[in-house]
Amino acid sequence: MPVSDTFIHITPRQFGERERGLAEHGPLSASAFRFESGVCGLRLRNELGQLVLLPFQGQQVWLAEFSGRDLTMKSMFAEPQPTRQYLETYGGFLLHCGATAMGVPSREDTHPLHGELPNAPYREAYLVAGEDGNGPYIGLGGRYQHTVAFSHNYVAEPLVRLYAGSTLFTVTMRITNLKRSEMELMYLAHVNFRPVDGGRLVYSAPCTPEHVRVRTSIPSHVRPRPGYVEFIEELGHHPEKHNLLAPGLLFDPEVVFTIDYVADEDGWAHSLQVHPDGSADTVRHRPAQVDKGIRWICRTADQDALGLVLPATAEPEGYLAERAKGNIKVIPPGAEFRCDLEIGTLAPAEAKRVGKKVARIVASTA
Repeated sequence: MPVSDTFIHITPRQFGERERGLAEHGPLSASAFRFESGVCGLRLRNELGQLVLLPFQGQQVWLAEFSGRDLTMKSMFAEPQPTRQYLETYGGFLLHCGATAMGVPSREDTHPLHGELPNAPYREAYLVAGEDGNGPYIGLGGRYQHTVAFSHNYVAEPLVRLYAGSTLFTVTMRITNLKRSEMELMYLAHVNFRPVDGGRLVYSAPCTPEHVRVRTSIPSHVRPRPGYVEFIEELGHHPEKHNLLAPGLLFDPEVVFTIDYVADEDGWAHSLQVHPDGSADTVRHRPAQVDKGIRWICRTADQDALGLVLPATAEPEGYLAERAKGNIKVIPPGAEFRCDLEIGTLAPAEAKRVGKKVARIVASTA
């Protein structure tokens, strides 16, 4: 982080029922408020949109909105709830998952769904303002220490930056092992867009059954509808059938893929939901940091969500299953894991340019 950055440390006392400004940085601003549920909300704005974050509850990005469009999944929650239970407040745009375990626990697992990070209680949070190669920005960062005697001791430090004049924002997560022994790590960035009927999924991976693998196991919280098992079997043989989000496809209650992404010359993998008007939602991630690309789609009357890509260190089957696959990462004593993302929307011309780049990447793998 540039040494010229300005930091403003914030506390829950600054968050009242009335929204109040905290900082301005050129066309960028930050303001504080409380949801009716009592959860603290931080609004970051630029000329083109806004992010609403939860500085003391997981540092979630609860809402992302650009060019007048809400990018966030449809859920059963109008606002976040003050709980650490994942499914009792599940409706945010981005949730950090892990870090001691992640995914859906099996009957033999002891960890909660997606681990301790999604709604972790952050005691330290701060605003940051500065400028880098992408221009002026304003952001939110924080520090959460997770210590359990005889087992875990790490610090998670997320940082979100919103840039002036941009419909893209960056997300970084750093996890530092404070122990004098190795730390097992599982991490997943749960990014939840709202799917669009007629949207096309474009991504830098060969769309074959070998490289786009559908999950065939059914988690305990899923109640499949008639025809669901047959739909999953069809996607196993023909994963390309999910690339067009046609109404009526049976993403009910959910479909999950693991995708082998290929990076470009700069180390970035690309994912797009291209809208019928040519604009696109986008996520960029680095497979060198998070080598598993998870896709989650849920389209029901109550929840409508597209996890375009959930960059991860493992598949989401829970600790024991992922350990058996050899998917648990290890952080040496005192060392750090880092994940970098770029998320947002693209205008039609830029979406077309990125789409051509993705086509070149995929063609190079043939």
